[in-house]
Amino acid sequence: MAQMLIGHDEVAVVSGRTIEVINPATEEVVDTVPDAGPEDVEAAVAAAQRAVGAWAHTDPDERARLMRAGIARVREHQQEIADILVREQGKPTAEALGEVHHFLHGMEFYADLASKIRGAYAPLPSTLGPSLGMVIKRPVGVVAAIVPYNFPLTLMGTKVGPALAAGNTVIVKPAASTPLSTLRVAQLLNEAGLPAGVLNVITGAGSVAGEALVTHPAVRRVAFTGGSATGRRIIELAGPQFKRLTLELGGSDPSIVCPDANLDEAARGINIGRFFNAGQACLAAKRVYVFDEVYDAFMGRLVERVSRYEPGEGWVKAQKPKIRMGPLHTAALRDTIQDQLQDALDRGARVVYGGGIPAGRERGYFFTPTVIENAPHDSRVVREEVFGPLLPVFRVKTLSEAIRLANDSIYGLGSSIWTYNIKWINRAAQELEAGMTWVNQLHYGYDELPFGGVKASGQGREHGPEAMEYYLEPKSVVIGDLAIPDDDTEDSTQQ
Repeated sequence: MAQMLIGHDEVAVVSGRTIEVINPATEEVVDTVPDAGPEDVEAAVAAAQRAVGAWAHTDPDERARLMRAGIARVREHQQEIADILVREQGKPTAEALGEVHHFLHGMEFYADLASKIRGAYAPLPSTLGPSLGMVIKRPVGVVAAIVPYNFPLTLMGTKVGPALAAGNTVIVKPAASTPLSTLRVAQLLNEAGLPAGVLNVITGAGSVAGEALVTHPAVRRVAFTGGSATGRRIIELAGPQFKRLTLELGGSDPSIVCPDANLDEAARGINIGRFFNAGQACLAAKRVYVFDEVYDAFMGRLVERVSRYEPGEGWVKAQKPKIRMGPLHTAALRDTIQDQLQDALDRGARVVYGGGIPAGRERGYFFTPTVIENAPHDSRVVREEVFGPLLPVFRVKTLSEAIRLANDSIYGLGSSIWTYNIKWINRAAQELEAGMTWVNQLHYGYDELPFGGVKASGQGREHGPEAMEYYLEPKSVVIGDLAIPDDDTEDSTQQ
């Protein structure tokens, strides 16, 4: 059985309770992990508190050096980590390796920023005498990083990277269903030299361990990625203690395909953007609005690409030209996708490709990649987040109509437009209600740019240099009594 990591120790829970980690491709038990309770969270927070003072005062270059040592250690074990990820999460090996690479790139990005933290200087009015003002930045303290199951390593790195670089200590709470790769990565980072208590991992249910972590008074910063309903719950729990929050929540990203688009590239980008990781991505292209004059040509290209996906075990490579698609992560998620599809069909939508559980795949949580059209805009595939391989496509006549429908959602994470018309690009960038807009490119979270949403897609930003600011507390410092004496009256002891 895997154990939690508190300090440098592998630790079981006080209660002895455990959680089974299930392989979503086979429904078999991969391993078990501790099911932490409040008393176990208390131990992890105590370890992080003991370490925070020394880590905050560690030279930034030394923090960066230790982070890079850990990055190198993880890189040496990337195939092992990818294999763990395939079996606990379900994604194909190639996608798992890609996730490890993204994690490493992000950690390197923030290691490089550890010594680049900047404050400010401000000249002040002389009302109270000559003085100057400074803004210094200090680490927030103990950070809770709560990570979902769809990209457990990437989304851990977007929190741990800036937190450590800024001088904070961290307690990671992975999804109860995908803790194993997180534990292994944290173990390697610690082995490379991070001081005890700087990086800790607790495992368990979000409703117990997660809530105990969010409400602990010594945890001053909570970084969460997950569903919007859970995000609201975290606000309720953390709000009374005025904790600093970033919440990267659900999405229903629209993509607009214009008449002048490169249809081959649009079909390619939207296909990958929707069906990568079996559609389990917050920033996936989840609604597509295609101008009527290119609708049929686009749909033909899209379906040709979607038909290449072959559901199967992630560790078994598909034979070209097929592309492996793993299972959905849980049976409940597969059932939700089926229900969303059926709701659309009952209300007049038509399946263009796919639909349902693939033949011969009754074991495991597989679902055929599916494209539908004519879904009502108030159906569940539009009003809800669709977290799986199901894509509705709509005809539009004008850009105004496309933007209006794109914005007709409670979500506002990502968006995209496929066009070379600079006026349309500018209009989409200005009018689409989303935290990000991609132009002629699939939806992808770059480490170099801030990532986050508006409306029910959350608050705050991860990624980019901007993310560092959420792990730093600005403090104003005023230095007074700075009158410059005349040379003939200056105290000789000052010379």
